[in-house]
Amino acid sequence: MQEDTFIDSPDDDGSAGAADMPLRPGGGLAAGVEVIRGVVKTLPTKPGVYRMLDAHGEALYVGKARSLKNRVANYTQPNGLSNRIRRMIAETASMEVVVTHTEIEALLLESNLIKRLMPRYNVLLRDDKSFPFILIANGGHDFPQLRKHRGARNAQGEYFGPFASAGAVSRTLVALQRAFLLRSCNDSVFNARTRPCLLYQIKRCSAPCVGRVDTEGYGRLIDDARNFLTGRSKEVQQKLAERMTAASDALDFEAAALIRDRIRALTQIQGHQAINVQGVSDADVIAAHQAGGQTCIQVFFFRGGQNWGNRAYFPSHDRNLALGEILASFVGQFYENKPPPRLILLNHPPDEQELVGEALSSAAGHRVEIAVPKRGEKLDLVEQAAVNAREALERRMAESATQRKLLDGVARVFGLPAPPRRIEVYDNSHIQGTNAVGGMIVAGPDGFMKNAYRKFNIRGGVDPSGAPSPADKDGLAAAIDAAAERAGETVSPTGGPLTPGDDYGMMREVLSRRFARAIKEDPERQQGSWPDLLLIDGGAGQLSSAQQVLADLGIHDIPLVGIAKGPDRDAGRERFFMPGRPPFSLEPRDPVLYFLQRLRDEAHRFAIGTHRAKRAKALTASPLDEIAGIGARRKKALLHHFGSARAVSRAGLADLEMVEGISRTVAKKIYDHFHAEG
Repeated sequence: MQEDTFIDSPDDDGSAGAADMPLRPGGGLAAGVEVIRGVVKTLPTKPGVYRMLDAHGEALYVGKARSLKNRVANYTQPNGLSNRIRRMIAETASMEVVVTHTEIEALLLESNLIKRLMPRYNVLLRDDKSFPFILIANGGHDFPQLRKHRGARNAQGEYFGPFASAGAVSRTLVALQRAFLLRSCNDSVFNARTRPCLLYQIKRCSAPCVGRVDTEGYGRLIDDARNFLTGRSKEVQQKLAERMTAASDALDFEAAALIRDRIRALTQIQGHQAINVQGVSDADVIAAHQAGGQTCIQVFFFRGGQNWGNRAYFPSHDRNLALGEILASFVGQFYENKPPPRLILLNHPPDEQELVGEALSSAAGHRVEIAVPKRGEKLDLVEQAAVNAREALERRMAESATQRKLLDGVARVFGLPAPPRRIEVYDNSHIQGTNAVGGMIVAGPDGFMKNAYRKFNIRGGVDPSGAPSPADKDGLAAAIDAAAERAGETVSPTGGPLTPGDDYGMMREVLSRRFARAIKEDPERQQGSWPDLLLIDGGAGQLSSAQQVLADLGIHDIPLVGIAKGPDRDAGRERFFMPGRPPFSLEPRDPVLYFLQRLRDEAHRFAIGTHRAKRAKALTASPLDEIAGIGARRKKALLHHFGSARAVSRAGLADLEMVEGISRTVAKKIYDHFHAEG
């Protein structure tokens, strides 16, 4: 993250010169330079963050500077810059600047903005998953709960982590339950128990819910678990060994056996997680490996002297970017939304190492040391992480090569001008028209792009050939949304009632909503959100429906393919339907056929899973949920009083007023809801 370094677009191969670059309408390199010169005139020499914006107001690049005026002025002399930087300048239509008190504040703000805006000329860490933690949740309860936690740390209690995966947390939780017998049930289940649950029977809970352990005894279990999670495991084991010996001497062999099992559970955790590196208790080990213009960064988490797992990252960046700058940008973005440990070990020094350490210390509220070990056990840890990074990158490159071959095969089979970079696959799921949903999955050169998946609740729409003309794209989107909002009415995309099980109508609605929104949000197709190929799960009928939707929207350049199972719905005998071509099949052992089957099956899995979730939610829905002002407390009071929602619907005004928490006004509202026709 040095001030004199420009970060290039990862999608540009650098072959185009400044003269043949596609530029914004009415703009160009000279126009971009003039925009920047106009901004430079008003810039101070103070630290801050600047944003380069394109003609649509989208961020191209976010940078920080010790002196805003000096840093941004470098862009006004493009002759010595690369074609990529010249292209970025040419696309610049405006700039936004934030002045900060210190360069540390600028660095923190830069990392925050990069992660939020995802500018395509920055190093991008695409990390859309939060890390899981172990939480000892007290919340004022005499018997704190031990559980997994992910997301904002709003719950009251003590957090231990992060763990690299939910699986690592689950395994550790099971072992902790065996070792410390802490409850995992929520407060409502805890308060409702009248006898011990199964976890008590299998010796994974001390059953505080029914008084099998008192507050003082449970507090000792909590202290032992806390000590273990903070690295004092030997102390905990020593105490348990003493208790086991004492119980054995007192001839209480049952208690001694129980403590023995707890010691074994602790030993099992230590055998999987202990590292025993001198001077390393809480640390993150970060190692990067570069090859073929790509970078893999492995992060290992060590807490309390235990290895809590690792995760691999593949940041998006220019292929010629130096490793030090990539690591500096990665570290800033990685810890933007998570607390850093006191020690971070790296295999390569990041740019501005001291500044990055000061910024992390400022954000964390404690000193954070960034070190590149040269010898000893710490170096062994870093080298182990580097080996993992190299092997993960080799696997990814091998998979990418295979994926590229498959995409080349898709282009050959369907006659595409180039291998598709974004394939969208659509499928619907319902049971006789109920709880109908549509699913869209996306695949590209790096495999499935799960953050781009979308689900559509089938709720009614209008045919694009209807009232709003294809030219009035905003009107079309508004009309679709308006039709969807009609209470109690399901409208077919053809303009009439949607017949239950009308798969063609469902597909028309899904595609209408998808591409009406795409036209509204990205009409110039500059954000990479438009597909190069559409796969529809279905035959000629579904293909015709999709063709009609795209034609009515004025979209004529997206290849369409329908994929249908062959006779007797046998996998491996699929038939493919394309406009202007007779149906055809591929050889049963063709790798491209397997690839297309995987895409179709993933869309089917996603749609079915969404449908099942919607159906499960509908099974637990209550008519009381539809009444405004009836929350969980009033709903519970009504059900306890009357026994069922059906009995509530038959109750009179006087009966409703007798329920605790139900005023005359609320009772009238409930009565009117169920007796709307008088």
